[in-house]
Amino acid sequence: MVSDQEAAPHEYRVLASETIYRGRVIELRRDTVAMPGGGEGAREVVHHPGAVAVVALDEDERVVLVRQYRHPVGQYLWELPAGLRDADGEPPLETAKRELAEEARLAARRWSLLTTTYSSPGFCDELVLIYLAEGLADADHPAGFALEDEERDMQLARVPLADAVQQVFDGEIRNAAAVIGLLAADRVRAAAPRLRPVDAT
Repeated sequence: MVSDQEAAPHEYRVLASETIYRGRVIELRRDTVAMPGGGEGAREVVHHPGAVAVVALDEDERVVLVRQYRHPVGQYLWELPAGLRDADGEPPLETAKRELAEEARLAARRWSLLTTTYSSPGFCDELVLIYLAEGLADADHPAGFALEDEERDMQLARVPLADAVQQVFDGEIRNAAAVIGLLAADRVRAAAPRLRPVDAT
């Protein structure tokens, strides 16, 4: 006899899908999904191309942070160098390298994949890959890159990793990828957990 806890998982089939809005970055659709017990439910889904974020640590164990205005929350936030995976065919590690050069004018000799996270899977499919970059060196902006919009007043800072972690607990760093990346990097320094290959997704 199979208990409720051991029952086979239900197949949540998409019965119908309708695009409601298609913007520059996101797409909003309404899916009708088969539910357990024979019913169906409507689910609004934000499709997002995905993103990368970089915990860039220098030889003094300082992490590179950027302060950028985020209109949806009406605040400046301290974040990691990060960006959209919006270049067709570009591997995520290459996107991370490009974003680090664009936002911080840095390159790194060593790269590791810290973790991956779904930003808000209750309504959005955005997947963020968070990398650790070490062995930092100055770099030029990539060819053709120009600062635009909110990037024009972006600020850079190098903060000791321990201080940045404390800022997470103090509520001063609230960007999800930054919170996760900083805590993951701190754990790597403390316990050296096994990491996935740098090209994993």
